Formats: sequence, C-alpha cells, structure tokens
Amino acid sequence: MSEARTPAQIEADIARRRQDLAVTLDEIGVRLHPKTIIDDAKAKTAEAVDRTAGRAYVAINRAVSDVRGQLVSEDGAPRLERIVPVAMIGVAVVGLLVLRGKRRR
Repeated sequence: MSEARTPAQIEADIARRRQDLAVTLDEIGVRLHPKTIIDDAKAKTAEAVDRTAGRAYVAINRAVSDVRGQLVSEDGAPRLERIVPVAMIGVAVVGLLVLRGKRRR
C-alpha cells in the first residue's frame, strides 16, 4: 500500500497543479488570440505562395530552356531554319492584331 501523504505534500501538489493549469490556460489564450490566428494564417499563405511561385519558376525555366534548345544549337549558334518561320509567324500575328485594331476604329 502507498504511504500516507502529509498535508504539506498535498498542498504542494495542489500548488504545482494550479501552476500547470495556469500555464496551459495561458498557452490556450495565446493560441486563440485573434492576432495569433491571423499571423498563423498569413504565414501559411506566404508559404503556399512561395511554394507556388517556386513551382512556376521551375516550369517557366524549363519551358524557356526547351524553346532555347529548339532555336539554338549546342554550340550557341542560332538555328535559322527554325527561327525564321517563328519570326514570320510572330510578324503575321502582330500584323493581324494591328489590322483588327484599325478596323474597330
């Protein structure tokens, strides 16, 4: 059987448990404070934006590298047989957009 505790031990136990409870209630108060909730939401949002921006950067970088690989040879010389048709299509699209803009006026 366990030893009988003295009143001083019981009081010390009660004081310790009160202190633990006070700390727990303070932590809950901080977690539920509107500023803490807003700050947590901001941090999560910033993290999600950073992650999304990082993925977008990688995708764009890959696309640019792929296009560059199509238009430039390994030694860095332009591939005119591919650049000229792309440039002609670009000029045609710009020309069509200019004509369309003039028609609306």
